[in-house]
Amino acid sequence: MITIPRSPSAMRLPRRRHLSPLAWHEARWGLLFLSPWIIGFFAFTLLPMVATFAFTLTNVNLNQAQPLRFVGLDNYWRVLRDQQTWDSLGVTLKFALLALPVAVILPFLVALLLSSRHLKFAGLFRVLFFLPYVVPFVAGVLIWQSMMNSDSGWIAVALRAVGVSDPPNWLQDPAWIYPGLVLLGVWGIGGGTIVYLAGLRGIPSELYDAAKIDGAGSWATLRNVTLPMLSPVIFYTLILAIVDVLQYFLVPLVLNQGSGEPGGTTLFLNLYIYKNFFTYQDMSYGATLAWILFGITLAVTLVVFASARRWVYYAGER
Repeated sequence: MITIPRSPSAMRLPRRRHLSPLAWHEARWGLLFLSPWIIGFFAFTLLPMVATFAFTLTNVNLNQAQPLRFVGLDNYWRVLRDQQTWDSLGVTLKFALLALPVAVILPFLVALLLSSRHLKFAGLFRVLFFLPYVVPFVAGVLIWQSMMNSDSGWIAVALRAVGVSDPPNWLQDPAWIYPGLVLLGVWGIGGGTIVYLAGLRGIPSELYDAAKIDGAGSWATLRNVTLPMLSPVIFYTLILAIVDVLQYFLVPLVLNQGSGEPGGTTLFLNLYIYKNFFTYQDMSYGATLAWILFGITLAVTLVVFASARRWVYYAGER
């Protein structure tokens, strides 16, 4: 039997769905409410990024009266020859290796302690841990600078009281500057602690009950229940901590007015970028360094994202 194909005119085409007047009305209002964010994104994020990338290909230096010209990749080649850039990158990486584990692990340990059923006045302790987080950042840095003074600071007085005759000069001795900066940053762990507490509250109690029935101890429960269920929160905290430590800037700026002292140990890459922009007014080179820092941060975060499939567990996935 031969089947005669139907003519195209006889074939039914799917109808195009048209938005109802109500849907159009809602869409217009939605765009209206989104428009401030969209305008702000283009004006204050996308446009500056395009402008700074254009600067990297030119010779914009406000301290030198010279015509604007295209220099190609000269600024990037200059980075390779600039020893100060490599030194500031080394300072940033040294600090990151020391500060990153503290920024991820310490809030987790504090959250575990505050979520314990046996802890009395847990609500009060949560407020006390979070309270320093809401203190203005510059004020907090100046308070800690006073506390860590090797002559009259509270930490030095406490160390002398327990027999340490020569307390460390935390913020002026190159041998102690990085532990001092990490210690200074401990006051701001309240935000990460709250995030971990929310994650711990989201773990179903049935999992702990099942682990207890199976005879799992505290360590086994932590390793096999708490950490896997909390891994998305750990991943989130890790990404934020990576960005924070690689773009470390405000603390050394407040402590030493951006001088990099003692001995250049606080001249972080982000601070060096700031000095190129606003001290040397070498806009093109500062923009080049900013894009390099962006590339480093992006590369590290992409590596962490790629590794996440091996250790991050999301509820509902097999």
